[in-house]
Amino acid sequence: MGNLLTSLLNTANALGAYGQALQTTENNVLNASTPGYAKQVQVLTALPYDPTIGMPGGVAAGPVLSTRSGYAEQAVRGQQSVLGYQQQIATDLTPLQNYFNISSTSGISSAMSGLFNSFSQLSVNPNDTVSRQAVLDQASIVASSFQQTAAGLGSASSAIDDETRSTVSAVNRISAQIAQINSQQHNNAVMGVDAGVDATLNASLEELSQYVDFKALQQPDGSVTVYMGGQTPLVMGNSSMPLQADFSSPQTKILDVAGKDVTSQIQSGKLGGMLQTKNVALPSYLADLNTLAQAVADQVNGSLSQGIDQNGAAPTTDLFSYNTTAGAATSLSVNTLTPDQIAAALPGAPSGNGNALALAQLANAKAVNGYSFAQFYGATAGKVGRALSNANDDTITNQQLLAQAQTMRSNLSSVSLDEEASHLIAFQRAYQATSKLLTVLDDLTSTLINIIK
Repeated sequence: MGNLLTSLLNTANALGAYGQALQTTENNVLNASTPGYAKQVQVLTALPYDPTIGMPGGVAAGPVLSTRSGYAEQAVRGQQSVLGYQQQIATDLTPLQNYFNISSTSGISSAMSGLFNSFSQLSVNPNDTVSRQAVLDQASIVASSFQQTAAGLGSASSAIDDETRSTVSAVNRISAQIAQINSQQHNNAVMGVDAGVDATLNASLEELSQYVDFKALQQPDGSVTVYMGGQTPLVMGNSSMPLQADFSSPQTKILDVAGKDVTSQIQSGKLGGMLQTKNVALPSYLADLNTLAQAVADQVNGSLSQGIDQNGAAPTTDLFSYNTTAGAATSLSVNTLTPDQIAAALPGAPSGNGNALALAQLANAKAVNGYSFAQFYGATAGKVGRALSNANDDTITNQQLLAQAQTMRSNLSSVSLDEEASHLIAFQRAYQATSKLLTVLDDLTSTLINIIK
């Protein structure tokens, strides 16, 4: 009778264990497409069998284990941050191609060429009013081209500021979500990790990795602590520490919850790409633009000051003017002059073309840090082009690396419907067989009890 009851008990325990295994399999199938979900595995434990000391054997349901790999998750997040950085730089630099196109029939390159060609034409007929007016017209085009390009850089900077505001808001939103999830994890600590909550947490962490690079540390209570750049806390327990963007100076700053500047800690992610373009790349391009604008203005003004106008008088007003505080490119303008005030002649040869020739020769002079005007502008345009090309190339490379990291993670923890189908069949058959055995044992027990009566 004792052995029969022991068998009955073992069979009932096995039925419960297989039922839990079926439930785990069902959860895996239902969540196969859930972002952040990792396959769960129901452990079945064989119980020790030794009737002499009261160990009846059988099978019991052990813990439900997650197949999530912390290493694989971190690899995906790391590649996600690097990819976000390069994609953001490519996005922000793409509009600048229109302002630094050396082959365009408009823009700075074409305008400078037109100005020096007008000086060359003036040297052919230095007393021609139309040729003199052409110089003034081309000078205005040069000034306008520099202003438009500088304004384009300013617009790009403003657009990045808007993107930065949006990105900081996104980081704060996700941080708050993670803090809320931490609270749920803590409340469920006694019952263990909930697969659904865990999936939501990891999906949030992966989303956050697009914007900033961070370290996520698992705590004993089940919560996750998030440190941006490995230093600045974004989430601790059920509290989030919001960031804020400071645009009060030309250089954008990111401040932590205490108002401390943590900009240098952001080296990756979309926010890192925005800061790189806004704080480093654009100021460099604008500095080159100011250098070129100032050099053109100073060289042309200087050459004109050496000559005499159509009336034989020395110039009293420069052709170009600019404000160094505002920036030469931004403020470059043409002063009000009449055609006869263009100093095309040299003092020793009134009504001649000596100074017009000197002005035309400025086109090939090494007037800007050892470069001609066209060469210097080409170098600046090349700097923009290389930065964009490198960002595009790195984007492609990092997309491939991210795909590899995601594949590795998928191989470790994603749900395979084929695999789950085989598990489902095996557990169903085990459950059915155990149910039939339980029915037989129950009948035997009833029969035995009736006999004893």
